[in-house]
Amino acid sequence: MESRALTPQETSKIAWILRVAVFGEFLGHGVFAWQLKPRFLEMLAAMTGIAGSLANTLMKVVGAFDIFVAFLVLVKPIRVILVWGALWGLLTAVARPIAGDPIWDFVERWPNWGVPLALNAADGMATPKAQEAYEKMYATLGGKPVHHTLAARPAAGCPGRA
Repeated sequence: MESRALTPQETSKIAWILRVAVFGEFLGHGVFAWQLKPRFLEMLAAMTGIAGSLANTLMKVVGAFDIFVAFLVLVKPIRVILVWGALWGLLTAVARPIAGDPIWDFVERWPNWGVPLALNAADGMATPKAQEAYEKMYATLGGKPVHHTLAARPAAGCPGRA
C-alpha cells in the first residue's frame, strides 16, 4: 500500500471527527461529575483524600469545567486546552487502578487522553504563518510527501533525470 499525504480536506474531516469525540467525552464526564456520580467521588477521595462537602463542591467545579471544555473544543479547539484535556484524561484514567479498579480500566480509557492529543496533531500547524508555509509547500510538491516527490522527479541536471 502506497502512502500519501492527506489533503487539507481529509485532514479537516479527521479533525471534525476528533472534535466531536472530545466533545462527547468531556460532556459525558462533565455531566456525571456535575451529578456527583458516586464512583467519581470515590476516585477523588482515593487520589487526593478529599471527601465530604468539599469533594462535592470540587466535583461540581470539575463538571462545569469539563462541560465548558466540551463546547470550547467543538467550537474552537485551542492547543493548550487540548493538551490540558489529554493530561486530565490521563490523570482520570490513572485514577481507576489507584481507586482499586483493574488495570484494564486504565487501558480501556487510553482514548480519553489519546483523542485530544490526536486532535492537537491533526488540527494543522501551530501558527497561521506556519500553516501558510505548510500549505504552500503542499501545493508546490503536488500534495505528496517530499521524499516521494523528490524520488519521483529528480531535479534537472541530477543523475537519473530522464
